[in-house]
Amino acid sequence: MRKIITSILIALATVSVTNAQSLGIVKGSVSDSYNAAPLASVKVTLIGTTIEQLTDAEGNFLIQNAPAGNQLLELSLEGYETQNFPITISEGGEVDLGSILLYEVALDQTDLSVISLSEDELSADEGAADNTAGLLQASRDIFLSTAAYEFSATFFRARGYNSENGKLLINGIEMNKIYNGRPQWGNWGGMNDLMRNQVLTNGLAASEYTFGGVGGSNNVIMRASEYRQGGRVSYASSNRSYTGRVMASYSSGLNEKGWAYSFLAARRFGTEGYNDASLYDANSFAVSVEKVINDNHSLNFTGFYTPNRRGKSSPNTQEVYDLKNTRYNSYWGEQDSNKRNSRERNIEEPVLMLNHFWDINEKTTLNTNVAYQFGKIGNSRLDYGGTTLMTDTSGTEFIVGGGSNPDPTYYQKLPSYHLRDVDNPDYEQAYLAQQKFQNDGQIDWNSLYSANLSAGTQGRNSVYALYEDRNDDNQFTANTIFRTELNENIDINAAITYRNLKSKNFANMLDLLGGTGFLDADSFSDSVDEAQNDLNNRNRIVGVGDTFKYNFEIDANIIDGFAQAQFSYDKIDFYVGGQLSNTTYQRNGLYKNGRFEDNSFGKSEKLDFTNYGAKGGLTYKLSGRHLFTANLGYRTKAPSIRNSFSNSRENNDVVVDIENGVVSELKSETIASFDASYILRTPMIQARFTGYYTQFTDATEISFFYADGITVLTPGGQQNESNAFIQEVVTGIDKRNIGMEIGLSAQVTSRIKLKGALALGDYVYSDNANVYATSSAISEFEDVNGNIINEGDRIDFGQTNLKNYHVAGGPQRAISAGFEYRDPEYWWFGATINFFSNAYVDVAPITRTESFGLDADGLPFNDYDPAVARELLAQEKFDNYHLVNIVGGKSWRIDDYYIGFFANVSNVLNKKYKTGGFEQSRNANYRVLQDDKERDTPVFGSKYWYGYGASYYLNVYFRF
Repeated sequence: MRKIITSILIALATVSVTNAQSLGIVKGSVSDSYNAAPLASVKVTLIGTTIEQLTDAEGNFLIQNAPAGNQLLELSLEGYETQNFPITISEGGEVDLGSILLYEVALDQTDLSVISLSEDELSADEGAADNTAGLLQASRDIFLSTAAYEFSATFFRARGYNSENGKLLINGIEMNKIYNGRPQWGNWGGMNDLMRNQVLTNGLAASEYTFGGVGGSNNVIMRASEYRQGGRVSYASSNRSYTGRVMASYSSGLNEKGWAYSFLAARRFGTEGYNDASLYDANSFAVSVEKVINDNHSLNFTGFYTPNRRGKSSPNTQEVYDLKNTRYNSYWGEQDSNKRNSRERNIEEPVLMLNHFWDINEKTTLNTNVAYQFGKIGNSRLDYGGTTLMTDTSGTEFIVGGGSNPDPTYYQKLPSYHLRDVDNPDYEQAYLAQQKFQNDGQIDWNSLYSANLSAGTQGRNSVYALYEDRNDDNQFTANTIFRTELNENIDINAAITYRNLKSKNFANMLDLLGGTGFLDADSFSDSVDEAQNDLNNRNRIVGVGDTFKYNFEIDANIIDGFAQAQFSYDKIDFYVGGQLSNTTYQRNGLYKNGRFEDNSFGKSEKLDFTNYGAKGGLTYKLSGRHLFTANLGYRTKAPSIRNSFSNSRENNDVVVDIENGVVSELKSETIASFDASYILRTPMIQARFTGYYTQFTDATEISFFYADGITVLTPGGQQNESNAFIQEVVTGIDKRNIGMEIGLSAQVTSRIKLKGALALGDYVYSDNANVYATSSAISEFEDVNGNIINEGDRIDFGQTNLKNYHVAGGPQRAISAGFEYRDPEYWWFGATINFFSNAYVDVAPITRTESFGLDADGLPFNDYDPAVARELLAQEKFDNYHLVNIVGGKSWRIDDYYIGFFANVSNVLNKKYKTGGFEQSRNANYRVLQDDKERDTPVFGSKYWYGYGASYYLNVYFRF
């Protein structure tokens, strides 16, 4: 790798920086290939020089001081494919390029960075899987566009950042969810035709709309007057997330009365995608209407509604994949000859926004926006803890019931469970389990109905039920964005934003599965009162459509302001910016939970965070061909709602930081980042070399899991082993991301372009963190003398030794090499080969605490071996792999109409590869984990996601 990089640098260093002194003229006229309309404001750049201008209202340009010699002329406009023209300019001569046609970007390519990942993977908390491709897809930067289109199927994250470290805006309004800080991609899925106009900033670079984050920002402009007149109808077929998509859109353009409108309707569908039973049922509707009131004022309304329902896919252990295949999904079973998925994600969150544009004068603008988002997100799952209230002869109430886990991959149903005793394996039962799983291995819906019907005949409630975890948000956003040009060298940007969220969270009963009712009580509690999910409504029988289990609200308010100054001179550009914000959260419990009688009903304490940030950067222009940039930023960031309440479904507890037994308030995260780049622009080669360093400090993360065999060391004694469903709270997380990016393209001929990208990253935990657990099942722990040793439901595990473990989240190293061929007859094709390495499983913090090595008496295991422990806790590194992708398309013009197609085949060689995974935390001590690892097949091995095998995407369109 070092030799390759050195060779590239030596080759680039030989490029001449000598500027020709003789001058000539270059002129031409730029039009839309669709309707031959002239295109204004097209950026015309003579690569390798400082010469740059915009086309006029008629699409014309005239460069009068072009250096003589071989040059490369670049034409670029948002929403269109960039065109490059190698030209030869003679001394005192003139080059007339005549009429030049720009082609609309193949919008459906943006799907390739999104549909390759399933929604459940994007939102999976276990593996921290996260899709950042949507933030990058608008970029013309060769590295970022490669990351969006070629790397996205692998969970690759540019610079290792989650999407919460970037900002996604629509019409200047931030769309990142307050709950977790991440964009909810499903809110605007299927709206490709109306999302072509995007303004992207990379990393810390200056943005006119927002302070942004270390992951940059992307503002999607859905302003009706910005769309060109015309319509488009398209149909797409794929075997990835959905199998079919139909879309229609039309834009009127701005008429003489100052009105413009655009609308879109689309449907995406599929009974099954690449993974088994991963249904896809989504509709999209969008409209934008603008009225230009006069030369200074314009009012725009945008609304979109994209209801979508998707079947999730399960992560599985390697044992399960080996018994089945990498398409296997444990979440479904057959019912009435149909595949019914128990885990569906249902999103309906319409967005309405009103935007006012005020051109105060030629140099000053003010853009004021208001938006309202409402609706619901539901995630369904099976409940197998249904109970019935009984009374004995003395009048004492007690609860009976509960069923077996219907998950076909539940560990007791797999062969490894019957072979767990290495000294006395039960081969017969293991064989029977293997045959049953391989021949079926899905949810048995009929048995669930039978169990409920049987319970009903005995006068009992449902044992099994299907419900959804609901999140109904109502969010109001208002902001104003100011820009003024003080002089030809200085621009000032400023914005202030207010966001208010009222979030309702509850469990909603969907299907009683043939039963008569469901008792709203916890089957694992010791007493009837403790079992009540709501003591204000004891022993309530729940029907379809009723709220149960938990019910609470979250109120959030965020005020955010930023200011920025940009300076531009002949040899140097630079900027400075600052941000100040205030964030408050408060929980309001609507149920009085029996396990937390004094700490669940009513309002919690209000969390209040004041945060700030500063950044700056500069660009030094050694010449038009050689540029150097650097950016530096520091900010504090409030924790998300998700990471602020330790067990929000059941109580008002807020997250605290516990270090060496000392409890302190939850801290804001701090982020410090620096990057520097060298940019090369010659008539043939364009390249960017970037090095970056980012330090995250005092981050907080919460995860949920079922743990077997946890032991706890405390000052008062040692708690015996226990089994419980717990919330794992990790605070004081420090991470360091360091690496380099290289993007390179070479226009070897007017038709052929070579391109490549390289990402070398190292993302690790830079220090140890602190971890504690909470659970309703362990609300009182006693030591050997019977003394209570924990505070409420909180157990302090102390320090978790995460330092130098790698942060999970896709490959940390990636290489791409490929080519594009574009023919004058309007057909094109390309191919890339991509290599990925250094991807890691997500480690379990709780197994890396002191309690891992402690026996039930509080002393280390007598057979504890530090060398063996290190081997047991070594982080799994996934195998390296490579993917080959091919792409191509063709368009025809028939009179004033256009017909075309676009096709892509990914992973042509059908490689099998892991995109992510996480350790199960059930083996929480040395002896249990050692026993499990010594088995040929672990009972509680890590769970993984696999990427798609060979897959395709085909789009056919008609434009008028």
